[in-house]
Amino acid sequence: IIHSVLFSSTVSGNLFPPQNLDDDTVSGSNWITENNAQRSLSQTTRTTRKPYCGYKQQTLSKREQAEQESLLAAIQWPNPPDGKIAFIQSTDPAQSDFVIVKPRVFFKVGDQLEVLVRMKDFQGKPKQYGGDYLQARIHSPLLKAGATGRIVDCHNGLYKVFFTLLWPGEVKVSVSLVHPSEAIQVLLRLREERPDRVYFKSSFKSGRYSETTECNVCLPGDLPVCNFTDLYTGEPWFCYKPRKLSCASRISHAKGGYQKGLLTQEESLFFQSDVNIKRLILSSGPDSVIVKPKAFTDLSIMDRPEDPTVSPSGYYYEDEWRSRTHWIHHFNKSDITKCLQGKVIHLFGDSTIRQWFEYLTEFVPDLVEFNLGSPKNVGPFMSVDLKHNILLKFRCHGPPIRFSTVFSSELHYIANELNGIVGGRNTVIAITIWSHFSTFPVEVYIRRLRNIRRSIIQLLDRSPKTVIIIRTANVQELGPEVSLFNSDWYSFQLDSVMRKMFSGIAVHFVDAWEMSLAHYLPHNLHPKEVIVKNQIDAFLSYVCPLQT
Repeated sequence: IIHSVLFSSTVSGNLFPPQNLDDDTVSGSNWITENNAQRSLSQTTRTTRKPYCGYKQQTLSKREQAEQESLLAAIQWPNPPDGKIAFIQSTDPAQSDFVIVKPRVFFKVGDQLEVLVRMKDFQGKPKQYGGDYLQARIHSPLLKAGATGRIVDCHNGLYKVFFTLLWPGEVKVSVSLVHPSEAIQVLLRLREERPDRVYFKSSFKSGRYSETTECNVCLPGDLPVCNFTDLYTGEPWFCYKPRKLSCASRISHAKGGYQKGLLTQEESLFFQSDVNIKRLILSSGPDSVIVKPKAFTDLSIMDRPEDPTVSPSGYYYEDEWRSRTHWIHHFNKSDITKCLQGKVIHLFGDSTIRQWFEYLTEFVPDLVEFNLGSPKNVGPFMSVDLKHNILLKFRCHGPPIRFSTVFSSELHYIANELNGIVGGRNTVIAITIWSHFSTFPVEVYIRRLRNIRRSIIQLLDRSPKTVIIIRTANVQELGPEVSLFNSDWYSFQLDSVMRKMFSGIAVHFVDAWEMSLAHYLPHNLHPKEVIVKNQIDAFLSYVCPLQT
């Protein structure tokens, strides 16, 4: 039976002893902030955070504890002054504006362009504090060129945006308010207090009799539970115990649904599609600059080592993504076949990497899907090219995952899958994991990445020639409801954590975040084919690097 649930008392039979972790969870981004004011959570948040929940039950080493605290501090988000802020005093993108700082007759390729964004409230008064979530890009529509900007919160209602001018021509500046700072505080509260706002269910069956119960990382109340915590990774997962059936009779996992009524009437005003969700901020003067070409081609831009925190990591030109850290070859059908010949490609993650499976299966001439009888859109899936000895596989990550129905026997954790791969020069692995973790406190995500990272390091230790690629998160279309579960702000926070945790390891990154944000197409959780093709080209350029 699916319940609508709230946090209450604890459940007995915990797998791990409660850890004395800090009750203050900090949140934010890799935006640069001009001071590091510590934020303390309200008393209500403290009392709501029960010790039962999976993310509190981690036995961490001193090193893991220090890393977790450092990651949480790095994504800490600036908070508004104490006390409730009325809607009329919240950020109004329509009355806010931006100006180009130090405009010139023309700039040169490689120059920095600085933009100042000035926030105002619905009364037209300048905002006095920061914490708004912005997205910014430069673009030249006729050239199908675009790149993202780096945003600095000055904590006083002003934001600086820095762009690197990477192509010649007329370059236009675009700045959007994704959420006002007042909405971010609501998203923070939901992440800490309501990780149950997406709920899951499992079916249990014996003969003709079946039952369905609710499942999650964390279950409230003192009802008996089935403990499905993974024995190898320690990843927690629980379902309420069926009334008559045993826990061993579980046959499937599925998304249960989304909780309603999460916001007060006042809070809901901060989430209005045509008012303050992903609204353009207009310029109060010119919004474009003229960029002249450089006198010579500067190749030194390509000499830097791959760094997942380089900003921007690349740019579009004539609808093709050009990385600033490695050469990208744009592959035709025969190129892909030649590149993948003799290789096994494992794709692990959510539906955004399933797009890679679908694209390659459709695009590569002799690659044919082998019907495993798996549920549509869920998997696992497999495609084979017998002529060129190519094997392509997709498997979804373990729970939490909001897929329709996944057979229990197919609920595999990425870390465990990696432990079962021999690896070597003909093994390619691509991983993405982010979207289904947006409703949980960040510690849940950190633990998952820690397990995956450990397995990656072990795999590279035994088979150093294995190629491993991480696909980052991407932006998506947002409305009032989607924002509460899958806001770009949640994705941005998780993506910042992921980049930090995987930097310094011999893995490569496909920057799907910038590739979706810099493009002219509307934001979409599942980017359109032109963007997927560019992701695939970046991916294959790591698998088969150009011999230069």
